Amino acid sequence: MTMRKPPLATANVSFFVAAHVLALVAAPLWGILVGFSGWTWLTAGLIWLFSGLSITAGYHRLWSHRSYRAAWPLKLFFVVFGTFALQNSVLVWCARHRVHHRFVDDSERDPHSIRTGFWHAHIGWMLRHWSSSEVDFEQIWDLERDPILKWQHKHYWLLTWFLNLGVPVALGFLAGDVIGMILLAGAVRLVFSQHCTFFINSLAHTWGKRHYSDDNSSRDNGWLALLTWGEGYHNFHHAFQADYRNGAHWWDFDPGKWLIAASKAVGLAGGLKRTPTFKMRRARVQMQFRKLENQLAASDSEETWARTIEREYQQFRDTVAQWQAVQAERVQAGSAALRYRWQAPTFGKRLRQLERHLKAQAGRLASLQQDWQAGSRSAG
Repeated sequence: MTMRKPPLATANVSFFVAAHVLALVAAPLWGILVGFSGWTWLTAGLIWLFSGLSITAGYHRLWSHRSYRAAWPLKLFFVVFGTFALQNSVLVWCARHRVHHRFVDDSERDPHSIRTGFWHAHIGWMLRHWSSSEVDFEQIWDLERDPILKWQHKHYWLLTWFLNLGVPVALGFLAGDVIGMILLAGAVRLVFSQHCTFFINSLAHTWGKRHYSDDNSSRDNGWLALLTWGEGYHNFHHAFQADYRNGAHWWDFDPGKWLIAASKAVGLAGGLKRTPTFKMRRARVQMQFRKLENQLAASDSEETWARTIEREYQQFRDTVAQWQAVQAERVQAGSAALRYRWQAPTFGKRLRQLERHLKAQAGRLASLQQDWQAGSRSAG
């Protein structure tokens, strides 16, 4: 990205300054001097919850990556509460997000490339008229025919004012706390929600581990997932973008995937895409090999280590080749596998066996790495 900074986006700068003054100065003063009613706290919490889930499960996983299908009531829910989050229309958001994935870490084309700096990735990319932030609607040709998305995009600013100011004012009258509702359910909730989302562009590309790929800066961070509705498992997401989950394991904190799964259970969602377990294990094992190879290259190790790693890698390649062969065989069987039910369990059994082989190898590689580190410490 050019070192010469473009002009300030005055509308965005004015909004962020005003919102932060209200949230960080006016709201605390009001809370100390007057206080907020219980209804105000409840309203702020619910809008924060629903808007956050609408960004992650709606804007991101449903529309940006098409990782599942949704019925119109769920779409409408996501559009309404996503507008509460004030992150632009679905069409604009998805167009930029798809460019981010296509050119991740490219400081010239990624709208919020972490290589341009933490501040730029977090919020700075919205404060100036960067050419990389221009909206390319050709990226979302598949979304432009959706009537709900067209309606939101056409009336976005009217909806924004109505939901983020009109609704708090109306609820404030009902609760007898108009100013408190505007400050807490409006400004504080909005600023906190936005920064949680911005962390995905900044912290999730800075802090954490790369379990699945080191081809880009994305990281997995369970702590960050707590603030981002499960989006903290960002290295997994960049490696397997079509998966409706970000936290692939059952124990991963990912409210987005739970909402999508619950929506499927009640008939509001379908076509949920999941990455095969073997592919996830394969990616993790490949990362283990890369770490061992880097250690090998950076040290004066015995040839025994190199032979051991080479032997393990050859076994890894054999396992992957067998898995690919079984998959090709299953595809070739096609409808015959459906007609003859005994074939489907046979394929499944063979694939699960290969998954176990890969899991066992991952354990061996972890032990090798521990032995290596122990040997390095004793040698030092």
